[in-house]
Amino acid sequence: MYKYLHIYESPKLSGSVTISGAKNAALPLIASTILSDNDVEMTNVPNVADVKTLLKLLSNLGARYEFDNNKLKINTSSINNTTAVYEIVKTMRASILVLGPLLARFGECKVSLPGGCAIGARPVDLHLKALETMGADIKIQGGYIHAKGKLKGADIVFDKITVTGTENIVMAAALAEGETKIINAAKEPEVVQLCEVLKSAGVEIKGIGSDELIIKGTSKELLKFPPFSIIPDRIEAGTYLCAGAITNSKITIKNAEPEHMESILLKLKTMGFSFEIKEKEITILPAKKITPVNISTTEYPGFPTDMQAQFMAIATQAQGVSTLEERLFENRFMHVPELNRLGANIKIQGKIATVYGPTKLYGADVMATDLRASSALVLAGLIAKGETKVHRIYHLFRGYENLLDKFKSLGAKMELKEEPLP
Repeated sequence: MYKYLHIYESPKLSGSVTISGAKNAALPLIASTILSDNDVEMTNVPNVADVKTLLKLLSNLGARYEFDNNKLKINTSSINNTTAVYEIVKTMRASILVLGPLLARFGECKVSLPGGCAIGARPVDLHLKALETMGADIKIQGGYIHAKGKLKGADIVFDKITVTGTENIVMAAALAEGETKIINAAKEPEVVQLCEVLKSAGVEIKGIGSDELIIKGTSKELLKFPPFSIIPDRIEAGTYLCAGAITNSKITIKNAEPEHMESILLKLKTMGFSFEIKEKEITILPAKKITPVNISTTEYPGFPTDMQAQFMAIATQAQGVSTLEERLFENRFMHVPELNRLGANIKIQGKIATVYGPTKLYGADVMATDLRASSALVLAGLIAKGETKVHRIYHLFRGYENLLDKFKSLGAKMELKEEPLP
């Protein structure tokens, strides 16, 4: 048996929903605990499949942890194995985040080449080239990255901005000998939190929040992580705001960080929506008319690729033609045929999707292809006449905590159902 999400037309939503901790902040922070011998405690950790996968991987390496009620206590002093096996890594590309800290601490590791969402090539060559610059000897054999060597500080220039690459090298540099400079570093809030937590643990880091980071290496004996809380998930927050937008409803999201969401809020304003913003709380107000939007995805602080699919769903209801350009991943329009199955009129030419709105959507069977595409199909299902069944729903649970309960608390009519394997 496998599960699918059965969505019944829910044209109006209301109420409030509390945003969980950011998956993309939690994953590098959990990986960073490899750098230290002490107990590390973190709160607001989202109970999602990707977090559980990384914890399973660290447990497989010998770490001990307790995870309950969004609180994680982890100790990696007992790691006695430095091979991150394919069976675990294949389900999540972020597993590559153990490469930097394992190599920095143990001088040798073996990490399977990663898997995860099928949204296009996200090569790890930038990570490997940077580690080689820091003195690592790297070979790829049998689907595994074999890395060996004592890391030394170096100047790293990323030819392309890479979030996980920046995080991996920041963690590697934390225990490397000497000083590492990262030029063209990613500036996402999740990268900033990793740097801030490592700094509070005893790593000297300059330039946090800029595209140039300077990290002075220390020893694991000197690293002591204080307790910390994971920042709110800006993509989850954006997704629920989009639920309010597509149904043209007033809803409130709590435990949000408006500062991290400026590009998302700006594009929703362009489409005719307005907001009431208090500290850690955003209320979206209905639009008199949903106007078309032009979006190009880019690195932070630009418009996030992880919100492109959700805005495409809203654009099907805009009074006119919208364009969405995907500049980061080449396969990130796989939700387009599925939205068209529901009645959308979307054409793709190269990296640009053109959405002709407004169109009436009708319930149908659709297939989730990746994490964010799945959420676009859920949003479209809310306003589709009749019933929509979203299959391969496991993608959603990789990144959205309590999705079903949160949507239902807003008045959405949906349920998880099981059907036999074909």
